[in-house]
This record gives sequence, structure tokens and C-alpha cells, in this order.
Amino acid sequence: MGAYVDEFQRSIDQPEEFWLDAAKAIDWITPPATALDDSAPPLYRWYPGATLNTSVNALDRHVAAGRGDQPALIWDSAMVGEQRTFTYAELLDEVAVFAGALAARGIGKGDRVVIYLPMIPEAAIAMLACARIGALHSVVFGGFAAPELATRIDDAGAVAVITASGGLEPGRTVEYLPMVRAAIELSEAAPSTVIVKDRPQVAGSAADYGWLDWEEAVAAAEPAAPVEVAATDPLYVLYTSGTTGKPKGVVRDNGGHAVALAWSMRNVFGIEPGETWWAASDVGWVVGHSYIVYGPLLIGATSVMYEGKPVGTPDAGAFWRVISEHGVVALFTAPTAIRAIRKADPEATELAKYDMSAFRTLFAAGERLDPDTFFWASEKLGVPVVDHWWQTETGWPIVANLRGLEEMEIKAGSPSVPVPGYRVEVVDAEGAQVPAGTEGNIVVGLPLPPGTLAGLWRDDDRYRSSYLSAFPGYYLTGDSGYFDADGYLYVLGRSDDVINVAGHRLSTGSIEAVVAAHPAVAECAVVGIRDDLKGQRPSGYVVLKAGVEIADTDLREALVKMVREEIGAVATFRDVTVVQALPKTRSGKILRKTMRQIVDGEEYAVPSTIEDRSVLDELAEQLGPK
Repeated sequence: MGAYVDEFQRSIDQPEEFWLDAAKAIDWITPPATALDDSAPPLYRWYPGATLNTSVNALDRHVAAGRGDQPALIWDSAMVGEQRTFTYAELLDEVAVFAGALAARGIGKGDRVVIYLPMIPEAAIAMLACARIGALHSVVFGGFAAPELATRIDDAGAVAVITASGGLEPGRTVEYLPMVRAAIELSEAAPSTVIVKDRPQVAGSAADYGWLDWEEAVAAAEPAAPVEVAATDPLYVLYTSGTTGKPKGVVRDNGGHAVALAWSMRNVFGIEPGETWWAASDVGWVVGHSYIVYGPLLIGATSVMYEGKPVGTPDAGAFWRVISEHGVVALFTAPTAIRAIRKADPEATELAKYDMSAFRTLFAAGERLDPDTFFWASEKLGVPVVDHWWQTETGWPIVANLRGLEEMEIKAGSPSVPVPGYRVEVVDAEGAQVPAGTEGNIVVGLPLPPGTLAGLWRDDDRYRSSYLSAFPGYYLTGDSGYFDADGYLYVLGRSDDVINVAGHRLSTGSIEAVVAAHPAVAECAVVGIRDDLKGQRPSGYVVLKAGVEIADTDLREALVKMVREEIGAVATFRDVTVVQALPKTRSGKILRKTMRQIVDGEEYAVPSTIEDRSVLDELAEQLGPK
């Protein structure tokens, strides 16, 4: 690992030089003279005093360099059977005009705009338009219900919502506008502007609600010039689940974000300008931000935006079709998608129908890539299958197999080695490093590299308590794992109460709050249990109120409906088990980890703090493997 070791060591020993060199890949208005501002630890900032505009770096500079005719964004919708390609010049025109439409509504630098859109080009256009005028975007996944949307509108203090008539799922449409109206009615922020992109496939329009139609807004707008912002100014706020049920607004800055993503596209993923790259995610998640919209465009690559599923739109060859038709050289997806394809087409007969000659790498992240899926994909595709590990908070990979630096060994079950800039360690409960092969808490030494979270929106205290206080001098990832003797990290799972459903992080606390609201429920616990397709799924355990009689099927149907309405279908909540009691510590903490281990058939130790051992024994008898 010569090239990797050299780069990693330089990033640790000479971070100032390393990150100033990396910053040369970005066009600055005021170039950085200093990489790191370490004047207020543990809060660090990157590129103090420098200025730029992120949309200029993603669009204008490529057009100015004579590459305006190169495809920038390819929209491929398996749901409507349409494709549309935007060149860099065309995408710049669309972004500048929509930015002008926002400016005409009085939206400008520092304002927050909530984007609640399906996988259509307008999602990327809206994000880049916000960046152009210095407004912060906060993208909310279209699967979230009105209460979740309202929470995010309020926390961000949004002045506008950009939405569409709805999204498309196999066999059904999802109307967004009633949910947006309900969210605004629930919210205290009361955004003054709502812009609606009409989709003929979904009922409802802006006129039905007295809102502004997208096409009418842009028809009356003049293109907006880019606004100069500080490298340390926020680019966006993206909400991620917290263990308290209250979402955390991860803040990403402009300067460090641009540098880190440009560096990662070339060095982690091995993508060069002009190549076609596809991240099969959603713009509502961090992968969509980093690697559908910003990362590929920052380096001048072509990005595919796909509206569809890995199976059922129309078959298990959907991904292979997209790769073949658009000449995709690398795909980034969640292991869940690969498992779904394997389940539907275990012999990969659909794969043989397509020309995959341009395809060279499959990247997987968002959840653990299990060895069975790794070996199946490796065999069928005949290309490297590369796991990597990171979080919404970091915005780009923490641990990876850096394909752009050198061809490193790939080990099944491991995302490989720490990425330059990340000083990853595994420590015990006291913060002492543990030997290779020993499980512990995965932490990252401060300062985190550029592009990682600058903090939580309007909540520095929560940022410190959530991430920085457990092990002073380190960022707490919330995951556990171990290093092997070769320095490869193995990530075993979450060490807190956030679960990972098909790459989507969901708070068990927020699901529990919904379940507990049912009049028959005395108390409940929701834990993430193993799922062959999605990695994890939420499973609810309910204690009924005394004297209450309700059929298990009726209770389950009611709770599933409540969670879908309050959290959204993304929670995939369907398991409900009535139990006599929940195991707790003497202080009243529910032993969720122990419950998960029982259900998953894992060995578990009886905690010394348990209140009543008999409750755990009865639960093990009821829930354990039969």
C-alpha cells in the first residue's frame, strides 16, 4: 500500500500542506491562505478567510473551460419511461433562472429553503440554485410524513418550501401536496413561499393550494448571478435521526465540502472528468447530496439520477440497463439493492442481456456489506466490489478502499482502511486503544477533515454532547468494530439507538413515541433486528395497559398505520409483538441491545444492572429462536 500509505501519512503529519494542496482543485474568489482554523477547539473550521461559490465550481467553471456541451446530468426515470440529458451549459441555465425565481421572492444569502421533491431533475436544480444565491437548502426525503416534515421546517426556520405534486412508486403514486399543507399547518415557521413542480402523473397542482407553479416562477425570472460566500458559510442543513427522537441538523460548509468531495471523487472512487458515474440513492439522503449532485459536478463528471427501483421497474435487470445505456463506469448503491436483485434473479440471467463493457467498479455503502452479497456480486459482475463506510455527519467516506490511489486488497466484510484525513481508532469504554481483533468504540481524532459536519444547526451544545464529549479529543461515530492485524477496519453495528434500514438511519425513539400514543399501549420498545434484505428493520415490543383486550392483528394494523402516517413508509414498520414486560435496568433503561440479541439469536450477557432477571428469562422464552 505504497501510494495510500504515503498520502495517509502526509494528511496526518502535514495536514495544513495536504489540504491546501487539495484546495487547488477548487476555483476560489479569495484563495485560502490557511487550511485549518483551530482557535476554538473542539470546534474547528476549514479555509478561514477564503471565499467561493459552490454552484460556480459545479457548473460555471466547466462551461467557461469549454466543456458546456458535455452531459452533466442524465435523468433516467423507469417510473415514467423517460430520459433527459442536461449538458453543463443547459444545467447552468436552468439553475441560474431558478435561482432568479428564488431571489424574486426575496430569498437570499443565509435564508433556509426546504426541498421536498422526488427523484426528478428539479431536485438538483433547486439545490444548486440555493447554493448560487447563498441560501441554505434542507432536503427532506419525500417518504417522510407531515409531522416529520413540519419538524424540519421549524428547526431550520425555512422561508420557502420547494415541492412537487408527488412521487411515483411501483403500483402507486404518493401525493405530496396534502402532506406539505399539513406540515405547514403544523409548523410555527409558516414559510411564505411554496413552489410546486407539476407532475402530470400525480393529482394536485399549485393552483389548488394558492401556491406558485414552478414553470410560472421561472418564466417570469431573470438569471441570478452567483453570490460570493465564505468558505465557512453553511451550504446546507441535512437532518439525521437522533437517539432522542428529535432530528439533528447536520451543517455542511461551502469550502471544505467542495474540497473534500472533489478529492474523494478522484482518489476514493477513481472517477475522472467526463466519465459517467451513478449513485443510486435519493437526494433526500447524504449520498444524494454528496454523490448525485455535488461530487460528480465539482470534478466535471456526468452524473446519473435514477427514478426507479432495483427490481420491479420492470425487472431485476433495471440497474444493468441503466449502466449499459449510459456507459456508467462505476455504480454506488446500498447492499439492500444488490440483495433485492439477487433475490429476484439469483443466477443473474438479466445481466447477460446488457453490454457492461464500460463498467469497472461497484461501490456499496450505507449499511454493512455482508460477505454473501459481496461474493455474489463479485462473481456475477466480474469487477471489484468495494465496500466503504461513512455517515451523514461526515459527508464523505471515513474508511474506504481508495481506487483512485492504488489497487489495494479487498477483504470481504471490511470497508478497508482509514481515508487520508481521518485518524480512526478503536477504543474501550475508558478511551484507551484496544489491540487488533478486539471490538470497541470507533472514534476519529479531532480535527475532522474538511467536508465533515461544521456542527449542528443552532445547537452547539448538542453537537458537543452527541459527538465530542464521550471521548475528549475524538469524534464519536456511534459504531463499534475492530481493526485486524493489517489495519483493515470491520464495522459491526450501531452502539446507540439509531437503526439502519436499507441505508436510511431512523431513530427508534421517534417510532416508539408513535407506538406509545396508541390508547392500548402501556409501554413499548422498538429495536432494530436483522433483516436479510434491508440489513435491519424496526421491530416493536408492546406491553398492554391492564384490563385492555385487543386482538394482536388489530393492534398490529393500527400501529403500522400510525407509524406510516407519522414517520412515513420509509420506516418499513410491520413487526409488533405483545409481551408481558420489558427488561430494564434498575434506573429504568430498557435493555434494547439485549432484546435485539435475543431476537437475532445471538449470545448475550445478563447485565449486572438488570432490575428483574425473570423478565429477561420470560422474554427469551417468548422471543428467542424456535
